[in-house]
Amino acid sequence: MQIFTFLFLMLGPFKIIGPFASITQNATPAFTRQLAIRAIFFSSLALLLAGFIGETILNKYGIPLPILALAGGIILFLVAILNVIKQFSPPEEHPGQDVPTPTLNKALNPLAFPTIVTPYGIAAVIVFLALAPDLTTKLTIGAIVLGIMVLNLVVMLLTRHIGKYLMLLLAILGAILGVIQVALGLMIIFNQLRELLKA
Repeated sequence: MQIFTFLFLMLGPFKIIGPFASITQNATPAFTRQLAIRAIFFSSLALLLAGFIGETILNKYGIPLPILALAGGIILFLVAILNVIKQFSPPEEHPGQDVPTPTLNKALNPLAFPTIVTPYGIAAVIVFLALAPDLTTKLTIGAIVLGIMVLNLVVMLLTRHIGKYLMLLLAILGAILGVIQVALGLMIIFNQLRELLKA
């Protein structure tokens, strides 16, 4: 449940609706579907490659698991604090800015990177995979990531119809889960420091 919460906050739909609605403002439904599917495809492929390559590199350097878990806890805590602070910031306004012409190239940038696949989201996936004790746990993490990508796709496809309601719902849910993420990040740091002091 903790892994799902972290990954949902870092890779989930909270930050997608605004940019996606802006890009597809004057787009056809067919284009909107194509853009959403491509963005999710690029995102899933990037996370798969990053998880595999990142875990391989970490194993090569022989970083002890408590140190790796501590680093992961610090990253997750800092990202959680940043997300909580952002909720109290006023929305950015760009008066007089032209609506960009929608193209499928936007599926890669800015949708897949850095909107869906954030640097800290990649870091979280790598840390969780490296800490996984067996193949079953790694596959479970992969299934969670895939499930979140499917949810992102559904949210993007629904944005045109119920975007305002989704934004409100996700904002409330994000505020609640953001505080939980701060606490979970602190808990990981505390537990790993305690383990290191025992050693």
